[in-house]
Amino acid sequence: MYNDILAKIEALSSGFSKGQKLIASYILNHFDRAAYMTASKLGEEAGVSESTVVRFANELGLSGYPQLQGEIRESVRKRLTSVQRIALANDRLRGEDIPAAVLSADMENIRYTMENLDREAFDRATAILEAKNIYIIGMRSSACLAEFMNHYLSLVFDNVRLVRSTSGSEIFDRLIGLTPDDVMIALSFPRYSARMINAVDFAVQSGARVIALTDNKLAPIAKNAYATLEARSDMASFVDSLAAPLSVINALIAAVGMKRRDEVTKTLTKRETLWERYHVYDVAPAGNDDASK
Repeated sequence: MYNDILAKIEALSSGFSKGQKLIASYILNHFDRAAYMTASKLGEEAGVSESTVVRFANELGLSGYPQLQGEIRESVRKRLTSVQRIALANDRLRGEDIPAAVLSADMENIRYTMENLDREAFDRATAILEAKNIYIIGMRSSACLAEFMNHYLSLVFDNVRLVRSTSGSEIFDRLIGLTPDDVMIALSFPRYSARMINAVDFAVQSGARVIALTDNKLAPIAKNAYATLEARSDMASFVDSLAAPLSVINALIAAVGMKRRDEVTKTLTKRETLWERYHVYDVAPAGNDDASK
């Protein structure tokens, strides 16, 4: 019904009490700052008590203030322009140990994703094992994830097709052959690409099963997906974190590899022979460790 928590707050604001209206007004006008405030600080800025802030979260049907704060952060990621993200990152990271702050945020994203990943959806995602063709598509910042996934799945399957980010019409030219026997793996994180949404809609209309890897089940590409894998990509700076999405991709590739262990072993053995014959990989010289000196 609502696109995000800010839309919900705006829609319900007429029914709020005086104190709740003050909170709603502050959040709607300063959501970029509110996303990183404690309940106490938000109450202070809005001119109400901390307990009023907590009750406000409950009024919205949320479990408490931490959930409200998390949903505001999601809205921030979807709504802010790149320039606004830079300004917000500068405010957040000023005076911080930047490597520690960013790496800690990545670890938190992976931890949250691990604890909340839908295992049934993950099992359904292994439908790629039975697919006639596997289409992988990711645009803008998600394009690197698609490239990574294509590289490793192509070591396992010979029916993988990477749909690179091109003009809108060319994307549909590449997808025109989709059938109900095919699977599309779609990767999309805020800010969501309109072309990606259209490509996924086309795949669904073609009858193909869509495996969506995105930040939440309300994301546009998750609407009609056969399986949705959620990976948190909360930003530590103006750059979205892709650490958790990459970990989920690794897990899916590992799961598929385990189910086709014999075939994967045979395929990789052939490849290793070719790589060695044509010197695809350099071999580091021996004797560079301290013990050999």
